[in-house]
Amino acid sequence: MASYSAEVRNELARIVDEQGCCKVAELASLMRMGGTMLIGGNSNLGIKFTTENAAVARKTLTLIKSGFHLKTEVVVTRGRRLKKNNSYMVKVVPSPVVTELLSVLGIMRGDNINVSSDSGILRKACCRRAYLRGAFLGGGSVNRPEGDYHLELVTGNLDFGKTLVRLMKYFSLPVRMIERKNDYIVYLKDGDAIVTFLRLIGAHNALLVFENVRVVKDMRNQVNRLVNCETANLQKTVNAAVRQVTCIKRIIEHKVFNQLPYSLQQAAEIRLAYPEATLKELVDVMGGRVGKSGMNHRLRKLEQIAGELEDE
Repeated sequence: MASYSAEVRNELARIVDEQGCCKVAELASLMRMGGTMLIGGNSNLGIKFTTENAAVARKTLTLIKSGFHLKTEVVVTRGRRLKKNNSYMVKVVPSPVVTELLSVLGIMRGDNINVSSDSGILRKACCRRAYLRGAFLGGGSVNRPEGDYHLELVTGNLDFGKTLVRLMKYFSLPVRMIERKNDYIVYLKDGDAIVTFLRLIGAHNALLVFENVRVVKDMRNQVNRLVNCETANLQKTVNAAVRQVTCIKRIIEHKVFNQLPYSLQQAAEIRLAYPEATLKELVDVMGGRVGKSGMNHRLRKLEQIAGELEDE
């Protein structure tokens, strides 16, 4: 069974932007997430992009070939780890055209590598959304909504991490970034924020799944809170009733019951007759001749008298 993150990536990989600027922004983000540069003969540059998701590899290959005539290769290797996942490497053979592609993506500026900012390709809101989509495809993950709400983008590039934070803040998301070993984690912990992020990057089916589970989860939590509250109130009522009955019996044992005012005697007799009744039920038994506050006052007075007798 595919993970929820894989389901999100598979859905995002099927999105085809019509505008060339958005394709550039998405590919630039993918390259910054999982791409490395190769140096070939005559100092020509090449590109290598590695992923464990076949759909992401196809999407990356499509974006690379959409505007440039480049020689590409795809290598599939079988992992040796416990899960033995396939690894897909998209390789662009070094050539002068690769430098043009890297310049269009903003990764190269002249003869130098641009590691600080992609502001040149992020002027439009649609391009910013595509850029975030590429970041998730290249190094994002999100927990299933049944568990704790958590979405993160992992990169080894601090400047790229800061760019992602600025973009997410542009969309008013409560984003945070921490350093973990040699990586930088850009993350969201709020359910509403994760829903907004999924909507921004175009993962609408995954969003519906997330929302459906979240509604059921929130409803279950609300029911549990109500049950716990009701249980606590019931326990409180039982404890109060037991305490009141004990106090009334103590008054009777001290043979001062007949000395009590009639109102207190009446309240004590009703409590002894209905030891498990709530305060409202005791008031109903009395036919509404006294309110809840009045009955509560009488029972408290009986407890006070019993306490004084115990002290004596």
